[in-house]
Amino acid sequence: MSQTVDRALSILPLLAEGPANLEQVATRLDVHKSTALRLLRTLREHGMVYRQRDQRYRLGARLFALAQQAMETIDIREIAHPHLAALGERCGHTVHLAVREDGEVIYVDKVESRYPVRMYSRIGKPVALTVAACAKVLLADLPDAERRALAERLDYPSYTARSTPNAAAFLAELATVREQGWASDLGGHEESINCVGAPIRGTDGRVVAAVSLSAPNVVVPAEELLRLRPLLLRTAEAVSREYSGRTPVKEDHA
Repeated sequence: MSQTVDRALSILPLLAEGPANLEQVATRLDVHKSTALRLLRTLREHGMVYRQRDQRYRLGARLFALAQQAMETIDIREIAHPHLAALGERCGHTVHLAVREDGEVIYVDKVESRYPVRMYSRIGKPVALTVAACAKVLLADLPDAERRALAERLDYPSYTARSTPNAAAFLAELATVREQGWASDLGGHEESINCVGAPIRGTDGRVVAAVSLSAPNVVVPAEELLRLRPLLLRTAEAVSREYSGRTPVKEDHA
């Protein structure tokens, strides 16, 4: 990378900390003011920085527009799949990736269990909002008013004796999910199936997807599945870091 490009790019994280004047930029880059001014002018011409009335510079709107456009073109499945496959290989259970879309939570990727007993879930199928671990992870991150309004308009089917019975119980469970950072479905949808889910977060910290581990009781009891929670959370965090660009693409899937 040329020195000029390197210096220009170094200005952006500086301004991400807050507005800075010409002298501050020059000092941080360890260059003459004329050099810093030339770099700032170039970035300004491309909308990457904006000069305020007080002559300080801040990040420009064009930079945010490009960032948003880039995020919209990122396929969370492509980033997450190697991590999901590694998780499935390590623990042997079914791994799902789910997102919220048009008011539903749907599976967008799945790694099958290595065991003969398989789950009937499929990619593209909506999940049961009031019981599924993935759904709880995604819905728990909604703003308070939106979360409450959603809970009050949902139906609460009694899939099993452990299904969420009503809006009050659902809101209480979502509050717990927000606090602890993970969710579970222990026989709430099917008596014989247990599941634990964890959030995948974007650059702004909001939940963009959920990853889960599921297994039938005949393969592993709920208590043993829950003991895999640290591994699941590390996987979700690894996907989050890569998705948000906080680490290089190469990542330890363990």
